[in-house]
Amino acid sequence: MEGAQFSSRESQQEPRVVPEPLAVAAACSDEEDIHENTTVFQEDQEQTEGPTHSGEKSSRSPNSSMTTKELQEYWRNEKRNCREVKVLFEISSARIVDKPFSKYVMYQIIIVQTGSFDSNRSVIERRYSDFERLHTNLLKEFYDEMEDVLFPKKSLTGNFTDDIILERKLAFQDYLRLLYSMEYIRTSRIFIDFLVRAELEEGYSCLRGGQYAKALQVFLDVVVLQEKLTKHRPVLVVPTLCAILVCHKDLEDARSAYEFGEKALMRLEKHPSHRYYMPLLETMLSLAYELGKDFISFQEKIDERKARKRQNKMVTLKELAVLEYIH
Repeated sequence: MEGAQFSSRESQQEPRVVPEPLAVAAACSDEEDIHENTTVFQEDQEQTEGPTHSGEKSSRSPNSSMTTKELQEYWRNEKRNCREVKVLFEISSARIVDKPFSKYVMYQIIIVQTGSFDSNRSVIERRYSDFERLHTNLLKEFYDEMEDVLFPKKSLTGNFTDDIILERKLAFQDYLRLLYSMEYIRTSRIFIDFLVRAELEEGYSCLRGGQYAKALQVFLDVVVLQEKLTKHRPVLVVPTLCAILVCHKDLEDARSAYEFGEKALMRLEKHPSHRYYMPLLETMLSLAYELGKDFISFQEKIDERKARKRQNKMVTLKELAVLEYIH
């Protein structure tokens, strides 16, 4: 029996063809942050200060004084910075989980980045009910895009036969590839959560329980996948990078903690109102002092931020991290 076939509407959006400068600006535009990790702070609306990223001009822009070689190099760098990352989904295997009161099939999903050799492939497992929940949530949010997408139906019997499992593997593989082909779907919080939420919940649970080494390994694995899925909005990875920082710090590895703090700050450069910005600066100030690095720049940023906006009682970076994904 062949895998279920999936179709998408002919009205599916195609990428706009625009002049090269506008294409770069469109690819790098600063969208509204609607995909952040679920936390108790998520309901608070953050006000972004200053011009948006899409309205800012690069410190170096193309002009008539540039040579042809300089112009080519300029656009090459711009394309490299804004190039869309595509990923490929493969369901390579499945296993039957037989518990005292439940029995189900877990499908192993391998996610790799296309276009170049990906040494950091991501491997996750999901069961039929996870796919079913994804489909239900996507129908609620994106009915027009999803109304023609078929979903593998449950069988009343024979769910654990080799033929049914093989059919489902092929069907779910095609299903994920079809969803990823639709821009609104692949950049949605619903789709990204399906791929990373279970692992993030495990990591934060370990963090709250003081299992820092175990939490660190979970976060290091999931952040690779998050970065592949959130190129459209790099700031979405900030909470996970900060959780990795917290784990390294509690494991007394200040140098690694500082390294991941720098990665998080790079993604917050245009988001000074982000809830992680000030706690991260405070932590980086402490780490820089401990490592004998330049800490004055962090202090200046903290003072500048405090002068511009009255601060309420500040929470620490660890206090923020342990509140992520609390049901």
